[in-house]
Amino acid sequence: ELNALASPDEAVFYTSGRATNEAAFLYQLFVRQFGTNNLPDCSNMCHESSGAALGQSVGIGKGTVTLKDLETAETILIIGQNPGTNHPRMLSSLQRAVEAGAEIIAINPMKEAGLTGFMHPQQVKGVLGMATPLAKQFMQVRANGDQALLKGIAKTLVEDGSIDREFISTHTLGFADYEAHLRSLDWSELERVSGISRSEIEKAARQCARGSRKVITCWAMGLTQHKNAVATIQEVVNIHLLLGAIGRESAGLCPVRGHSNVQGDRTMGVFEKMPAWFHDNLDREFSFQSPRHHGYDTVAAIKAMHEGRAKVFYALGGNFLQATPDTEYTAEALRRCSLTVHICTKLNRSHVITGRTGLILPCLGRSERDLDEKGAPQFLTVENSMSVVHASHGKLDPASPHLLSEPQIIARTAAATLKGRTSVPWLDLGRDYDLIRDRIERVVPGFEDFNNRVRKPGGFYLPNNARDLKWDTATGKANFATHPLSCVQPAEGQLVLQTFRSHDQFNTTVYGLNDRYRGIGNERRVVFMNPQDMKKRGLSPLQAVDMVSEHSGQTRVARRFLAVPYDMPSGSAAAYFPEANVLVPIDSFADVSLTPTSKSVLIRVSASAD
Repeated sequence: ELNALASPDEAVFYTSGRATNEAAFLYQLFVRQFGTNNLPDCSNMCHESSGAALGQSVGIGKGTVTLKDLETAETILIIGQNPGTNHPRMLSSLQRAVEAGAEIIAINPMKEAGLTGFMHPQQVKGVLGMATPLAKQFMQVRANGDQALLKGIAKTLVEDGSIDREFISTHTLGFADYEAHLRSLDWSELERVSGISRSEIEKAARQCARGSRKVITCWAMGLTQHKNAVATIQEVVNIHLLLGAIGRESAGLCPVRGHSNVQGDRTMGVFEKMPAWFHDNLDREFSFQSPRHHGYDTVAAIKAMHEGRAKVFYALGGNFLQATPDTEYTAEALRRCSLTVHICTKLNRSHVITGRTGLILPCLGRSERDLDEKGAPQFLTVENSMSVVHASHGKLDPASPHLLSEPQIIARTAAATLKGRTSVPWLDLGRDYDLIRDRIERVVPGFEDFNNRVRKPGGFYLPNNARDLKWDTATGKANFATHPLSCVQPAEGQLVLQTFRSHDQFNTTVYGLNDRYRGIGNERRVVFMNPQDMKKRGLSPLQAVDMVSEHSGQTRVARRFLAVPYDMPSGSAAAYFPEANVLVPIDSFADVSLTPTSKSVLIRVSASAD
């Protein structure tokens, strides 16, 4: 099927964030030797906005903090993130930070239990039901009002004179324009757009300016999945530049990713527009000319399949149909392919929506033992949100003796597809992961002595120039970004819907029907609403409702969800994904990053007719 295509660009190669470094590196090498950069991945739907914002502002699309920094910070802002549901391991670090004296400021439309307190299941007081208080200040921002709130914090810092002028002068550009912009902003407008009072915003700003300014800001999809996501995240950076709270201990920027190797995939080259230096290194190591034209990201790939410009869909892990926006449109795009292929550890709903031919290639999971041809155990590696590369060892008996690993499947696919067009020893690489790591070392900076360093307990940190006050930006400095104040504007009768996870869920994998932090049992088709918004529409608790999203003259419908009153700002609503993804328009995405706007879907809610 691949070799029968009129052009390599008629194939799309998707990657989930659970793929290991070795699998991701082989995968992108195969795809580029095949002749395309069509490498959409799950980052396109989550932290692409973070990468785009940070790259422009500080020169690296990754966070700048370590785990030790998080545990020794004085102030931690948690914005658009619910660690209790989405990042439970992070709660232990937050607990240690609070016990050491840190103050947490939580910013979220929904007052989540995991933001206000934490009962550690492995400590006596947690078992006894005694929670460690987390957020000292909770700011219940309006949906997509974060940019206004952040501008208010920055405005307070400037007007109070609580800024680090020496840091600004030495390390940044653009401050004068940004300062003038902040001074021009009207407080009443910032309050209206954010939904937060001036006094609360000033209180948060002055907390950030206290002491040694050991400030860390953590954020996730609550910031990244809006039209103005990149501009909003750059407001986060602006605050840190004002404070000089970057490039030193216990301070910095912390985009919190979910999947175990979503960051490593990008480091390994899974991206539709890698920089020229990566292509140069790849070409030199493997003696070929890689394609340089940009490929499809996730949204572009879906549209290409829907329009017939892409005919083969090949997925390395993931649940593409359920993770992407506009479910019905995406399903039809997959059906129009001649071939769909899924390398996977377990079945999911994507596998039942196929092209003319559908292939499922089951593989070893990372928790399963992976033995080489001599029966010796092998290991793979991943990179976490804080740029630590470490080994991943499988311990369990494989589900079947016939399973191959992801690197083996990719290597054999490449060998069978490319044949005489490649000089890469694919089958050798698939058999011995040390050989893959040797090649990674010669292509990707920061992986020197890879095989030896990754065998040490805890692995190793990759270089992070922003952490060392070195700015790999176009200007050679950290850049203040000045953007006009913006916010999604619902029409009369509309609500702003965000999609999010339940407690018994990780990404699209749903483990159970209970959401204990939000009081939901045995149900997922629910929509959380402000009680006054429900009353205005004549809705009673647990009444069946229909949601209709409206975008560019098109409507999309999700029927018979149960309305649940919840503590959230008027005009906001929330529902679980993937059930509510059917409402996310394919043509609604963030500026610059093109991330689907799953946190700002304009909907109308009414009682179900039947």
